[in-house]
Amino acid sequence: MTPNRSQSPVEVPAALAASQDGEDWRAWTAALPALAEEFLDRWGLRPDGPPVHGAVALVLPVLQADGAPAVLKLQPVDEETRDEPLALRAWGARHAVALLDTAPDSGAMLLERLDAARSLATVPDGTAALRHLAELLQQLAAVPAPAGLRSLADIARAMLDRVPTYTRSLADPCERRLLATCAAAMRDVLDEPGDRLLHWDLHYGNVLAPLPSSQARGRAPWLAIDPKPLAGDPGFELLPALRNRWDDITGTANVPTAVRHRFHLMTDVVGLDRERATGWTLGRVLQNCLWDIEDGAARLQPEQKAIAQALLRS
Repeated sequence: MTPNRSQSPVEVPAALAASQDGEDWRAWTAALPALAEEFLDRWGLRPDGPPVHGAVALVLPVLQADGAPAVLKLQPVDEETRDEPLALRAWGARHAVALLDTAPDSGAMLLERLDAARSLATVPDGTAALRHLAELLQQLAAVPAPAGLRSLADIARAMLDRVPTYTRSLADPCERRLLATCAAAMRDVLDEPGDRLLHWDLHYGNVLAPLPSSQARGRAPWLAIDPKPLAGDPGFELLPALRNRWDDITGTANVPTAVRHRFHLMTDVVGLDRERATGWTLGRVLQNCLWDIEDGAARLQPEQKAIAQALLRS
């Protein structure tokens, strides 16, 4: 039986509707209220608060038929989002948000509700927050990637193919040389791209605490959400955390030393070969810079340059 709930339609937040462009996006957001109503009915859910959203997903707090809190996540199905249910199943609920139900063809997922007010960004001690994230990464990266995931090797080769053309768009010859150096460093580790299940977007905002009612013995105190699954080397996972709380880095007397401190802490906790992790982190810098150039940038972001330069001098 469908729970009794208000018949008012689900509203798409204006910021979500404006976050992307193109006819496909506009068509998807136009159909989103009907999609939400379909899965509220199918899974017997009641709205339980205003919707929230990320860059491409609408997240509705809901109550299940038995009154248990959950969230209904709706997102377009594309190469970044299609394997999220597969990754969450592979990790189980010990170190990541629990997947309660899914309709993969529609991009709908029913997930446990976590404490949205308690991400790693709220941990006052920056070093403690980084250690929590590294310990979580160690557990996530212990899981082999399920068959069929996108490969870091394929993504890295595609990046290298774009470097000669894209770097010509940079105004500064020194920045062109820096990107070429990052590409060479990644090429040096491409012979062993890895086979671990990668999150690909493990920053502080994507690590939440469970609700007190869902804490269980043996469960991690911090849980990963919103993966963009990939099969590869965990060294490719470090850059988002190196960039978190960047003001803390620039507020130190020595930016390269502060960057290397974070990098060394993470590689030590996760148990990574530091030379290989350097190559893959520089590859991640390269990826971000290529995305920026594709969006029209003619200069590199200062934090990307600072991280690359710090690791190249280590």
